[in-house]
Amino acid sequence: MTATTDGQRLYAIGDIHGRSDLLSAMLARIRGDLAARPHPAPRLIFLGDYVDRGPDSRGVIETLIAVQASEMPATFILGNHDSYIEEYFRDPEWYDRSIHWLNPRMGGNTTLASYGVPDASEHDPTATMEAFRAAFPAEHMAFLDGCDLQQQIGSYLFVHAGIRPGVRLDRQLREDLIWIREPFLSSTRDFGVKVVHGHTIVETPEHHPNRIAIDTGAYASNLLTCLLLEDSTVAILSEDGPAPLPPGAGLPEPAQPAARNGLRDLFRRS
Repeated sequence: MTATTDGQRLYAIGDIHGRSDLLSAMLARIRGDLAARPHPAPRLIFLGDYVDRGPDSRGVIETLIAVQASEMPATFILGNHDSYIEEYFRDPEWYDRSIHWLNPRMGGNTTLASYGVPDASEHDPTATMEAFRAAFPAEHMAFLDGCDLQQQIGSYLFVHAGIRPGVRLDRQLREDLIWIREPFLSSTRDFGVKVVHGHTIVETPEHHPNRIAIDTGAYASNLLTCLLLEDSTVAILSEDGPAPLPPGAGLPEPAQPAARNGLRDLFRRS
């Protein structure tokens, strides 16, 4: 498959999780790259999970809204964590996984705190719902409501979590697009596109034959990853400029499956 980005230079940013400081630094890095290497058709792509866990979810959304209003073309993908805000307003007691959104492992409590609603707890999720509803700007909800579930550009498909192998791209379910791990992560199938995704934390960006994983756990690692794609160019935008990410980069050694699985288990509810 010949790599193409339809004549655009794409900057795909992994899961931010409330780290407005890292987001602002990355946007400055992108502006610097464009100043040093101008391109007529740049585009930013954000892969979702803007909120939770980090200290400033509100600041992240405000920054992304400012990007949306700027002249820079941008695509915003919905992450599973972002989807929980609307669900919390609909029914604060509801959750669809083994732990509630306000549990510190999910990190919804930090999102409420960033909007001035402290001490949110899974033990009494109803207690803070109305205060959060009053504090959460309509503009912020409109931003989340407008996020895409997937975006194909050239030979790349951008999505938060992944896709269901064997299902056509136009038949993918929302649940899979924002939540899937297996059988996506272990699939060696040719998807017809190379999938660029976050959701599952990796120690370093992984360039598989059929996908590129760029969630490097920014909220805990202090490492927010930006993947740069420009037709056949695949690189990570480092402080020193683009650093090539060739096929096979970041993949664990075959003799180390236990370590890899241990990392995935550790962050299985990311």
